[in-house]
Amino acid sequence: MQAVSLFSPSFARHYLTTMRPYLMFVSGITGLTGLAFAPALPFLKTAVLFVVFFLSYGFGQALTDCFQIDTDSLSSPYRPLTQGLIRKQDVLLVSLLGLGLSGVILTWAAPINLPLALLAVFGLATYTYFKRRWWAGPFYNAWIVLLLAVIACTAGTGHWPQEWLGSTNGILTGLMVFFGYANFVLVGYFKDVSADRQTGYRTLPVVFGFKVSAVVSDGFALIVLIAFILFVRFNIRAFQLPALLFGLTGIILLIYTQIMAHRVHSEDQAYKAVAPVVHTYLLILGSVILTMKPQWAIFLIVFYVGFVLVMKARPERNQI
Repeated sequence: MQAVSLFSPSFARHYLTTMRPYLMFVSGITGLTGLAFAPALPFLKTAVLFVVFFLSYGFGQALTDCFQIDTDSLSSPYRPLTQGLIRKQDVLLVSLLGLGLSGVILTWAAPINLPLALLAVFGLATYTYFKRRWWAGPFYNAWIVLLLAVIACTAGTGHWPQEWLGSTNGILTGLMVFFGYANFVLVGYFKDVSADRQTGYRTLPVVFGFKVSAVVSDGFALIVLIAFILFVRFNIRAFQLPALLFGLTGIILLIYTQIMAHRVHSEDQAYKAVAPVVHTYLLILGSVILTMKPQWAIFLIVFYVGFVLVMKARPERNQI
């Protein structure tokens, strides 16, 4: 099958599929988490930064896909890149341009973001190497996402984010971001065990199986839960109804995720644990954001509803 031209209208459609729109909400909520620690910004600046964070996950996903076509051809044959509908060099070009433009905007917001953005791109470009090591994959992915939250706070404040890094709220939120995302990555590996095994990716489920991986996942989830409970305790007076609803729903789905993770015995069942872990990440961070910025409640409700709708429209139910 011949690949479409970079300038073909079909390329944009195929590239959007490669970006995984339903997961761009992950980077969107992570960016908003960082911005929530910054003082109030003008609406236009907040909107521009949000779009940058929202799209960054998509550009990053497309970039990393270029380096793992081997395993994706087995586990995700529906993707345009694995079908040969778009060329690897074109996807690389668009992804790097998108990430580069994002870096320019973030550097405009705060010059210190330039080295941080370059570090994030380096992390994305080298992720495949670490995914092959069972001890590294979730942690390597998680530090990149945590860095995104720090970059967001820096973009909002215009300087090194001591509002985040030097506060109890910031440390607890950092734990939620890091281990919440690491849990998503680990549970996500459940759906790709056969393909990863055939292509030399020694992920935790490949090396130790589903049961051990589920126990490790429990450890990640427990850290998130403890960090969130402590966050609530220190900010109980600031909690309003929207933050409470987001938080309670997130905790319920966190527990449900771990129950389903222990029930996964084959790859075709993995989505039952992967789907709720994404919801959990969005809801718990949404609760944190609404504690810091309760005026964002309507937007976050619309944001979460949009995520639910886009998730339902994903091309493959088993792929998240």
